[in-house]
Amino acid sequence: MIPKKAVIVEDDSAILFMYKLKLESSGLDVQTAVNGLEGLKIIKSFSPDIVLLDLKMPLMSGDTMLERMRQTEWGSSIRVIVLTNISKDEAPSMLRLLNVDRYLVKAHHTPSQVLEVVNDVLS
Repeated sequence: MIPKKAVIVEDDSAILFMYKLKLESSGLDVQTAVNGLEGLKIIKSFSPDIVLLDLKMPLMSGDTMLERMRQTEWGSSIRVIVLTNISKDEAPSMLRLLNVDRYLVKAHHTPSQVLEVVNDVLS
């Protein structure tokens, strides 16, 4: 069976590494990016099944990256979980229009809980 593919777009290297290990240990094929610009390039070439996306990042924010990704043929239907420390109330309002599968606040979820949500979205 071909493993599902995930991309994590996160500028905090410790958090990025933690989620990469967690997803890989569950059998996912994982690529990472540290900002939205890098995220777009990797997502286009890797064609993941799901993207875990932080919002506040240098060079290009997660919401801008998602808006650009959704405007492409290759990025219009990829599943997306926003994984951020910005509360839903403070999140950019445009996120509602960009087909986000789940919105998780990092501080409120353990890596195991995040993995459960990833598996739920992918199933």
